[in-house]
Amino acid sequence: MTARERRRRVLAIPMKDLVNAKQRLVSALGAEERRALAAAMLEDVLAAVVGAKLDAVWIVTRDAEVTTIARRFGATVVAEAENRGHTAAVADAQRRAHDEGVAVFATIPGDVPCVTAAEVDALVGAVPATPGAALAPSRSGLGTNGVALAPPDALALRFGEPSFDAHLAGARARGLAPRVVHLPGLALDVDGPDDLSALLAGGGATRSARLVASWHRDARCPSSDARHPSGRA
Repeated sequence: MTARERRRRVLAIPMKDLVNAKQRLVSALGAEERRALAAAMLEDVLAAVVGAKLDAVWIVTRDAEVTTIARRFGATVVAEAENRGHTAAVADAQRRAHDEGVAVFATIPGDVPCVTAAEVDALVGAVPATPGAALAPSRSGLGTNGVALAPPDALALRFGEPSFDAHLAGARARGLAPRVVHLPGLALDVDGPDDLSALLAGGGATRSARLVASWHRDARCPSSDARHPSGRA
C-alpha cells in the first residue's frame, strides 16, 4: 500500500507562533501565561486527536516549540515560511491534501482543549458523500470550529466570525448539502476571558484547565482584578 493510499482521512491543525498567540487574552493574562496556555491547549488537542480514526494529523506551523510538541504526539509538521493567518494555513493544507489524493480532509483549530477523539470521528464521519461537507459551529454559533470535506477542495474556507453562515451558504452554492454537527468540546475555542471561565467550568482534567486553575490557586490574579480569568475588565 502506498503512502497516498494510506492517507485517506487527514486532519490539519494550523498553529501560529506561540509568542504571538491569544492576543485577545491580553486583558486577562500576561505574555508568558498566554504562551503557556496556547502550548497546553495544543497538547490537549493532540492528545485527543491521536485517538481518533485518522490516517494522519498535520500541524501547519513555523514555530519551533509547536514543532517539538507536534512530533512528540506523532503528528506530521507542515512547515510554513511565515504566519499568514488561519485561513491561509488551512488553504495550504487543503492543496496538499488534494495533491496527495486524500479522501476526507478535516480541520480544527489548536485552541479547543475540550475536543475528544469521539467528536473528531463524528465530524469526519458526518461527511455525507463525495463531494460533501460537514461543519461544526463554535460556541457562539458564529464561527466554524470544525470542517470535514470530501474531496479536500470541495469548499473554499475562510475563518473568522461569522464564518459559519458563510460556509453553509458557500457549500449550498456549490450544490452540496452540508451536515451540521454540534460538538460541545470542539465548540469551545479559548479566545477571550469569558472562554477561560468556560474552560474552568467544563475543562475537567485537561492540561489547559489545570494550568488556569493553578493560576487561581497561586492567587496571582485576585478575583477583583481585571486580569483574573473569571473577572471582567
